[in-house]
Amino acid sequence: MRVEDCYQLGYIVKPHGLQGEVNVFLDVDFPEDYQHLESVFVVLPDTGTLVPFFVEYLSISDNKVICKLEDIDTIEQAAPLAKAPLYLPLENLPILEEGQFYYHEIIGFAVQDEKEGVLGIVENVYEGNGQDLIVMQYKNQEVLIPMTDDIVPKVDKQQKIVFTRLPEGLLDVYLS
Repeated sequence: MRVEDCYQLGYIVKPHGLQGEVNVFLDVDFPEDYQHLESVFVVLPDTGTLVPFFVEYLSISDNKVICKLEDIDTIEQAAPLAKAPLYLPLENLPILEEGQFYYHEIIGFAVQDEKEGVLGIVENVYEGNGQDLIVMQYKNQEVLIPMTDDIVPKVDKQQKIVFTRLPEGLLDVYLS
């Protein structure tokens, strides 16, 4: 399995207790959907290697997630995993309704504005607190486009186009 074949589920925050448990941040809308997770891939911080681990248990309470990975039995074994990203295979993603998309799917799509025409290619999507942003190059400048329904009204997966209605002056901010 390669990272390219996976999506990031979250990351290990830090060790929890002395028995190898870890605090986990799940970057998902419904963490309880992962209550019965059987396995997960962890990118080991020291080597960058993607390694599968069986999940002995996952406890979700209020927004706190405690996880016990098989063969991680001490705080000394858990400590090096702090900040390690957690992944699951892409085929585990739920099927979306018509018109919905996952951010990783639009990387490489053309960005086409209703007034300006084709602007560039989606290079990445930054997920932030309250505001997600499309990243693209426009006239050799990085441009960030807010992911709102008004600004990004449609994504055509067949044609690989992200349609936009950019606010007046947004591109000028990056070019001046």
